[in-house]
Amino acid sequence: MTTFFTADTHFGDHRTINIWRRPFADTGEMDALLIARWNATVTADDEVWHLGDVARRPADVAALLARLNGTKHLLRGNNDTDATLAAAGWSSVGDYAEIEHDGHRLVLCHYPFRSWNGQHRGAINLHGHSHGRLKPVLRQFDVGVDVHGYAPVTLAAIMTGDKSRDRSTAREASLSAAQ
Repeated sequence: MTTFFTADTHFGDHRTINIWRRPFADTGEMDALLIARWNATVTADDEVWHLGDVARRPADVAALLARLNGTKHLLRGNNDTDATLAAAGWSSVGDYAEIEHDGHRLVLCHYPFRSWNGQHRGAINLHGHSHGRLKPVLRQFDVGVDVHGYAPVTLAAIMTGDKSRDRSTAREASLSAAQ
């Protein structure tokens, strides 16, 4: 089992394409690539921590989760309603979590913190919300899809700065997948 992290998928949200300048013609193209990249990365036995802002329409979340591989945990983002949290398919839901993973203490939340529990003892803050627009801070990482090639990412890849699925290839990959 591998553990992955992601955030800010914003499935079905046309506003995200415009606001964050995602390289997609429409939400159908964006959603298809997000699902394809997720399932190419995550197996049924893996675990994914989604750090918020899942989808525009809460009514679509359960069907969407059924299409995505892995055991899925949600930490609420500012665009996630109670209905999103209640959707079938989440293994757990919350607003904040602290976990141990690969010998690291992780503080997980949709929002980036200025300071976090254990920050000066090596704890790492993983977050979404900022879509890669914040200046990096020591031991703080944005796990959003805009930063990681529209796919979930492992802690090892985050820590090493592996950008093998960079943003510049997202549109080309989505066009290839559609053919």
